[in-house]
Amino acid sequence: MRKPPSGRGVPLSGLFVSVLVAASFSVTAFGQSRIQISYLGNAGWQITDGKTVILVDPYLSRLKLQTPNDPVLADDKRPTFTRDDIAVSDEPTIDAHIQHADFILVTHTHVDHALDVPHIAKKTGATVIGTESTISYARASGVPESQLFTVKGGDDLEFGAFSARIVPSLHGILRRAPNTAPNPGPPPPDVIPIDAKLPFRLRDFAEGGTLAYLVRLNGVRILAFGSMNYIEREVKGLRPDVALIGAMPERREIYNYTARLLDAIGDPPLVLPTHWDRFNVPYGVSQQSAIERLQSFLAEVKSASPRTRVIIPEYFKPISIQAQRNNPAQRK
Repeated sequence: MRKPPSGRGVPLSGLFVSVLVAASFSVTAFGQSRIQISYLGNAGWQITDGKTVILVDPYLSRLKLQTPNDPVLADDKRPTFTRDDIAVSDEPTIDAHIQHADFILVTHTHVDHALDVPHIAKKTGATVIGTESTISYARASGVPESQLFTVKGGDDLEFGAFSARIVPSLHGILRRAPNTAPNPGPPPPDVIPIDAKLPFRLRDFAEGGTLAYLVRLNGVRILAFGSMNYIEREVKGLRPDVALIGAMPERREIYNYTARLLDAIGDPPLVLPTHWDRFNVPYGVSQQSAIERLQSFLAEVKSASPRTRVIIPEYFKPISIQAQRNNPAQRK
């Protein structure tokens, strides 16, 4: 079984703060809990058991650029980025929030998922795990080869401190789909080539294939998606304790998206919406419009799986989780 180098885990601490929707969810003090999950914005998450720190799609730069659902703010004084501009990470913001990481899981290599990975990896020594496009981008950006680990959908790997099933997935944002506004621009590249070189302009960030991850850490199973689609047969029967489900309006392009997914993965005890916020503004800007937009997703979860709890996460506020499924046969 393939094993990359193990990282350097650092204990974390913090108070649980969240907005609870549909029903309360039991949490414990960190010293008594199995793991903590913290939202980094967009599709980014930090998962830790107090020793190992795993990041998923850590994008903290929140560049001022037009996104599919949100225009730029007129009073945002930061520079505006276009497809032709060189992509630059907001390193002070990243450094203010990310001090340690052992592993970085990347679902795909669009700019709002992969941009900040090289800076974090070089700063922390974390192992970067992802598609060939992810690894090509990280390598071109100066991440040492010893920290790069290419995976494909179907792998089920032991990473020392945790294990992960690499789930084949789909990106889900469809060009010129029935419910999507026309996009007359040129199509993005399919992959980031193995011989890619800096600098990277925004137009150079290809999807590069999309993965989901079933993370198993300290007895807790977390299924992490990075976008608004999935392959039903690949997720059927996974039965996670926690599902991080993409909740942007693009999910409307997928037939019966929420109900089909929840049924396939066994109506998880807890759902945390991901990729739902307005991610082209600084962290301090109100997310009220995004929370209002999210209500239709919450209603879909409640209708399809009434016993599932949903938490709308707040940035950087840890949610403490214990394993919720007690049948050993379900935890294979």
